[in-house]
Amino acid sequence: MVMNREEKTHMRKYTNVTIVGGGFGGVKAALEISKNRRNRVTLISDKDYFQYYPALFSTATGHDSRESFVPLAEIFRDRPNVRIIRDTISSIDIAAHELKGKNLYRYKTAILALGSVTTYFGIKGLNTYAYGIKSQQEIKKLQAHLWEEMSDGSDDEKHYVIIGAGPTGVELAGSLGAYVRQLRKHFGITKKRVSINLIEAAPRVLPRCTEQTSNEALKRLRKLGVHVELNKKVEKQTATQLIVNGRPLPTQTVIWTSGVANAPFFAKNAKQFTLNERGKVVVDATMKAAKDVYVIGDNAATPYAGLAQTALHDAIFVSRILRDGATSSYKPVLPATVVPIGDNWAVFEWKSIRFGGLAGGVMRRLADLVGYHDVLPIGWAMKAWRAQGIKRLRVVEDRRVATGYTATADRSSIRG
Repeated sequence: MVMNREEKTHMRKYTNVTIVGGGFGGVKAALEISKNRRNRVTLISDKDYFQYYPALFSTATGHDSRESFVPLAEIFRDRPNVRIIRDTISSIDIAAHELKGKNLYRYKTAILALGSVTTYFGIKGLNTYAYGIKSQQEIKKLQAHLWEEMSDGSDDEKHYVIIGAGPTGVELAGSLGAYVRQLRKHFGITKKRVSINLIEAAPRVLPRCTEQTSNEALKRLRKLGVHVELNKKVEKQTATQLIVNGRPLPTQTVIWTSGVANAPFFAKNAKQFTLNERGKVVVDATMKAAKDVYVIGDNAATPYAGLAQTALHDAIFVSRILRDGATSSYKPVLPATVVPIGDNWAVFEWKSIRFGGLAGGVMRRLADLVGYHDVLPIGWAMKAWRAQGIKRLRVVEDRRVATGYTATADRSSIRG
């Protein structure tokens, strides 16, 4: 008798997998492996929520937080074979099959999907004075700062500087002006203009895209009133100015969107892995980095690592090995690039297909719908997708929010 794949899977002994990381790669791997209810998955994350990175710029500029943050408990509510643990893993002992955080965890098979961290490239003052949008806490601090500096109703001209013209920087530059103007209107500030600078060290915006796409994005940014400075080196930041190419640029609002590095876990445990020149983990054709240890997403030294679509692709590939016993070799897949720049407008690029405008905006909406559906239950996916049309002014109830100790409260909603 010849058994089909489902029957073979049922006959196999269950898989016990420990996953470290609650981002795209970790969550997708847990979802895929746990489809077989005989399997047991332990997901260890330093956060109790999943963070949808492509929407962080949108949440930072007044849209609904449901776009970006979803409790892990909700994602796995219907997966009793997934156990979620809140912890920060600091070391691994591959020989002993042990992971160490606040507690010690023994694993049978491990998938490491820890994502990336922000790096300031040693530029003095940025880690003290610059704002970011790569986490919930950073977004709260930025929104509290914007609110605080306008809450006295003064009509001083404000100057906002975004560093880094990659996708995140371009997305933020395209939406920050509208959000700031909405805040100014709320406080009755109407006379002085809003000045937004986007600074990039490379000779063009979106430097990893084609020149055609970069030019489309540059035109759109300028149309939205963003002052773009290319081939500029950021040298230092103080409380009141940014030094760029030796020139002081007065500002109290610098937002850093450039620079990511591999999770420091791997440098701390370098003796356990083989790292390349960028500190990423060298993996074999099955995404294995060591015995019974798989490394996926941003952490792996593979083409296109660092993109959400790649993390999803990696997670599906490894899950098929562990869940179904698949034996194929890893093949990188070039993801499409869709970068929104202002409302209902985006540039799209995939292989030889490139365009910008309203059609790009539609593609981004579709990409987000697919992205949410890849990791969220259908109900949450639709809520997150629909939340893209909701803007909220963030009203700070307690000034300690600026240091990340409290949350903001939404007092008013504005349809965007």
